[in-house]
Amino acid sequence: MAKTKEISRRLKSIANTKKITKAMEMVAAAKMRKAIEAVLKTRTYANLSWETVLNLAAIAKNRNEATHPLLKPRKNINKVAIILVTANRGFCGGYNSAVINKAKESITKHPLPTDFILAGKKGQLVYSQNFTVAAEFEKSELLKDAKEILPIVKMALSDYAHHKYDKILVAYTDFINPAKQVARVKQLLPIETEKNDPYLGIVSNETNVGISPEMITEKGKKHLSSGEYTYEYTFEPSPREVLDKMIPRLVEIQLYQAFLEANASEHSARMSAMHQATEAAEDIAHELNLSYNKARQAGITNEISEISAGANALAE
Repeated sequence: MAKTKEISRRLKSIANTKKITKAMEMVAAAKMRKAIEAVLKTRTYANLSWETVLNLAAIAKNRNEATHPLLKPRKNINKVAIILVTANRGFCGGYNSAVINKAKESITKHPLPTDFILAGKKGQLVYSQNFTVAAEFEKSELLKDAKEILPIVKMALSDYAHHKYDKILVAYTDFINPAKQVARVKQLLPIETEKNDPYLGIVSNETNVGISPEMITEKGKKHLSSGEYTYEYTFEPSPREVLDKMIPRLVEIQLYQAFLEANASEHSARMSAMHQATEAAEDIAHELNLSYNKARQAGITNEISEISAGANALAE
């Protein structure tokens, strides 16, 4: 009886755990749907604006105009900053460890003095790994406007302009689909016009993400040529003045999109982790039920044996 009582207590505990993980899975699924909707709405704009600036930079270069400071790589890289985008909570599988490891991998590949700018409470794990943290910012689980990340953007632009950092990267998780997310490090500053860097949200070759690199390139360069004709646009003001206004905004949009990608990835990872936890609880409950039935049957058999033995003793 003692064994069946112990199994019964474990079954109740597993049932309670299953209720919690199921509820967390449903909450994560609801947040995931909102996050995916947000990320797909802005992804095309973020990537086409990036392509537009690259085209403007190419035009300015062809006209021998001075290179914009945010487009000009520095010869000597003395210090680097990484904006690390993590979750505020756990229970999302390997989501946080994957993006932190990706950032550490980048540091290992390019061993330079590096500061972390944290967005998300789980990024605080880098403290225990003896990395320097320059600043911490709160991160909303469902961003509603790019203004929410303006403090980070202003800090990045200011620190880069004042040569505190010679390169600024962002470590985040690209959303591919609810079952797949890819940790990634993307260079934010300086903006490299000649580097073939994957666009935000489309590091995968899958075609169901709503946009493709080919479509971005085609749309971004459509104004340069069409059939047999080549069009030359006059910019008022000049391409340099347009870039002065657009590039800070571009950095803001790129970082905002990275946060949206990270949020969609986080909620997808949490939903998947809680779904797996629920299934694991069901498997454990099934095994415990079998053990309970076996123990109960053994107890009944033992009692019958004792009764039979007692009856035989009385008969003698």
